[in-house]
Amino acid sequence: MEKYVCTICGYIYDPQVGDEDNNIEPGTAFADIPEDWLCPLCHVGKEQFEVTE
Repeated sequence: MEKYVCTICGYIYDPQVGDEDNNIEPGTAFADIPEDWLCPLCHVGKEQFEVTE
């Protein structure tokens, strides 16, 4: 699965890890995260994320 980086603060969402602090289980694809999810570091929305390598 692809990783996504926040273009504001650099946080990387890794689907293999998820975001358990915000109830996103490991193995959850970025597209499957609820639309109201926010970056855990800077609190911007999903629209501020881009695919990273």
